[in-house]
Amino acid sequence: MATDTTTPVPRRTTDGDLAAGLDALETPVAAPRSSAWRAAWRAVWPVLAALGALLVVWQVAYQLELKPPYALPSPADTWQTLLGTIQDGSAWRAVTLSVQRAAVGFSMSVVVGVAIGVALAASPLLRRAFGPIITGLQSLPSVAWVPAAIIWFQLTDATMYAVILLGAVPSIVNGLLAGTDQVPPLYLRVGQVLGATGWTRIRFVLLPAALPGFLGGLKQGWAFAWRSLMAAELIVQTGLGTGLGQILDLGRVTSDMSLVIASIGLIFLVGIVIELVVFAPLERHVLHSRGLTGQVSTR
Repeated sequence: MATDTTTPVPRRTTDGDLAAGLDALETPVAAPRSSAWRAAWRAVWPVLAALGALLVVWQVAYQLELKPPYALPSPADTWQTLLGTIQDGSAWRAVTLSVQRAAVGFSMSVVVGVAIGVALAASPLLRRAFGPIITGLQSLPSVAWVPAAIIWFQLTDATMYAVILLGAVPSIVNGLLAGTDQVPPLYLRVGQVLGATGWTRIRFVLLPAALPGFLGGLKQGWAFAWRSLMAAELIVQTGLGTGLGQILDLGRVTSDMSLVIASIGLIFLVGIVIELVVFAPLERHVLHSRGLTGQVSTR
């Protein structure tokens, strides 16, 4: 019996197959849709689980008396102190004032940081001259600016805004520069071919393409702004209201460790809320709009 040893002839790709394949590559990758509540729960439950684990460790350390009760109060005592500040309204007033100060300072930092970052990105000479200085300022602790700001602006809110600017602007500038460095050169060449030059090239080509990388700089800039504000509020005691940092310093002065831990918890909580409510959705939106998130459906 003869055996057919003929080698199968490979199917030749037609122009229609090639066009269909290219169209498939251009098709946006659709991420699976889920309800807002389910997405929020997926984002929140890991944080709640981590906080629960920290509370368990804290309670165990208290029961083992690793520190005296005045230095390490129990979670229950700290919770009672926190409830007291919430009931008398001091916690809400402090959170509102600190967040307002941070928002104003961060907004000013974004404006200044973007202006400086665009200038450095557009001019290689300026970047070589001022780039190392910006990086050095980023590594400088924000609290180092507080004495100078007090001398410049006295005990006013302008002192806090100055510290926020000096702490956040370098991170925003470096984040923008990092984003522009990741822009494919092809985008810039296409923009040039289409006639985009000068500010038009920066506004419609460079900045939109750098946005995914720039988001990391914005998040780091907010972190520096929040930390700078807390450092300023710990030292600057103004008559314009009491922020979270000033409540934290009050706990230190009165040796009330429960108040100190409660203040730290509120500062920490604000940071988590800003990340989950502002930056995480913004990052998901930007990445999704560029097709950088999502799963390829399998059939």
